[in-house]
Amino acid sequence: MSRALSQPRSPALSLEEAYAYCRRVALGHYENFPVGSLVLPKAIRPRVYAVYAFARAADDFADEGALPAEERLARLADWRRQLAGCADGEAAHPVFVALGDTIRRHRLPMQLFHDLLDAFELDARRSRHATFEDLLDYSRRSANPVGRLILLLFGYRDPAWHQMSDAICTALQLTNFWQDVAVDAQKNRIYIPLSEMAAQGYAEQDLLARRYAPGYERLMEGLANRTEALFERGRPLCALAPGRLGFELRLIWLGGMTILTALRRIRFNVFDQRPTLGARDKARLALSALRRSRFLPSSNASILQTPA
Repeated sequence: MSRALSQPRSPALSLEEAYAYCRRVALGHYENFPVGSLVLPKAIRPRVYAVYAFARAADDFADEGALPAEERLARLADWRRQLAGCADGEAAHPVFVALGDTIRRHRLPMQLFHDLLDAFELDARRSRHATFEDLLDYSRRSANPVGRLILLLFGYRDPAWHQMSDAICTALQLTNFWQDVAVDAQKNRIYIPLSEMAAQGYAEQDLLARRYAPGYERLMEGLANRTEALFERGRPLCALAPGRLGFELRLIWLGGMTILTALRRIRFNVFDQRPTLGARDKARLALSALRRSRFLPSSNASILQTPA
């Protein structure tokens, strides 16, 4: 995957072909929380695919454990170099041909893409996070830029909307971490803050040995509570956003909360069972996502006003 993504394009490759390449990358990967689903307007979808393909490749570079960290960082540095030139039309790779066009059309801040690369470089350099604040800072760079970019693609630049998007994206990132504790441990990665583990008397060696213990359950319950609080902080955005974007946000929000609820149901014992969303779950969530009113705070009828 990474080797294919790093191949330069043919000089004859058209903009349409570059977007088609990004579409194949985006639709060729399973994601818990879909980005650029068919629910989104047709005009927006190619732009989302371009953003996704950029991030997908960088994530693959960072997570290619068979390679030494120096090689992974070198690949990310080359990806950053290509990013710097693509906004000015200097692009050879199909991802950057499409991404450069997207950046120019929608006036996307380059810093958001650099933030994503910062997070991927961090993944290549370390596999542990000392505190919950460290994890939030990682999520600020690894997850939040994606939500902001989606809002910008739809033309929404209101800072309040972006802050609510940050809360949802961080909550989704954390939920994915709690869902994948056992999967990440097999890769010698721990996203549970080490200080939180120590406070509950649950050691790093316990996690790597897949030991389920009362201290672990207490640890995860506390982390889940903070994650849910972030979901709630971002919840109003699901009612504010109109049309298909609003539906997509509600679907993603409900998907994340459903996984969090499922984790609580199994008392966070992901060593024996990893909760996922099945076809029936997705159909039920889609019906629930149609009900915009459930995301409205009863005390603020003006929330439906859309910022310019």
